[in-house]
Amino acid sequence: MSACYFIGLDIHKKMIAYCIKTIDGRLVDQGMVSADRVSLSAWAQRLPGPWIGAMEATIFTGWVYDFLAPHALALKVAHPEMLKAITAAKKKNDQADAEKIADLLRVDLLPECAMLPQEIRELRRILRYRNHLVRTAVNMHNKMSGLLMEVGAGYSKNRLRGKKYFHELLDRLDEIPPSVKELLMLSRAGFEMFQTFQKRLIQTLRTNPLIQERVTRLITIAGVGEVTALTWVLEIGPVSRFGSIRQAISYCGLCSAQRESAGKQQRGPISKKRNKHLQSILVEAAKLAPRWNPQLADIHQRELNRGNRNRATLAVARRLVAYMMAVDKGETNFVFREEQKAG
Repeated sequence: MSACYFIGLDIHKKMIAYCIKTIDGRLVDQGMVSADRVSLSAWAQRLPGPWIGAMEATIFTGWVYDFLAPHALALKVAHPEMLKAITAAKKKNDQADAEKIADLLRVDLLPECAMLPQEIRELRRILRYRNHLVRTAVNMHNKMSGLLMEVGAGYSKNRLRGKKYFHELLDRLDEIPPSVKELLMLSRAGFEMFQTFQKRLIQTLRTNPLIQERVTRLITIAGVGEVTALTWVLEIGPVSRFGSIRQAISYCGLCSAQRESAGKQQRGPISKKRNKHLQSILVEAAKLAPRWNPQLADIHQRELNRGNRNRATLAVARRLVAYMMAVDKGETNFVFREEQKAG
């Protein structure tokens, strides 16, 4: 039986450093390979035998992982925040980084992070791009407001999004400079374009058969909208990877970091080690959900009575996580507990 080799990869935009070792730590080969598919294919063909690889999670990791996965017995992705062996080293270069990754891999100490299926990652990319378009559209809307305030023009903040009101406003404002009118029209055109594109992307995700059933079940929870459900499905991936609600809450960034030493515990602010996309969506959803869900309204009011509005929002967000995990794991529509007892 041929030996299994362990390969550490340090990935960059143009080059990839690699280090090949045996299980006992003997160095077999190390070097650099161009970060393109032709070079990687030729490199994979020259490898001495079956291999297990590991790489650090970067913006370039996705396509390298997908390309090399069929060639490897197993391919793992290391969590960059937890990969302290590289950042804490006195000597740091690409080949040394690849060697440390190979060493962590062969002794089974690699801090692995989850790599979602390629199909889910492609849909997640669409959703994140849609969120980028929404932020850009908001910037265009704010720019229109800023231009109107600069020239002292009166306008209705709540109605400025409306197309009819905007054109009526331009016709009514004769005292503003022509250059400002042109900038307002450009900003309005950008706002409408980004809004149209983001709606088209949402429609693409809504009708995708890979996630459609999960999303349909999740929106049966009062207070969970389509965007919240899509974000949960595409950022979480398979919900089975979380063994408890606490783990999911921690991943969503809805709890504080824990510091314990000499028997003393200290809790700080909300941890920065989280999925920022899920955290922002859940916090925004938690601000609106109590309007539609009586159970969440009770939780929000109970925490609000204690005098902290932010904690009330976090309490609602945590309960939303619990609801969505229950629906996802049970593969059933959401039903209030009182209705279940009555049945």
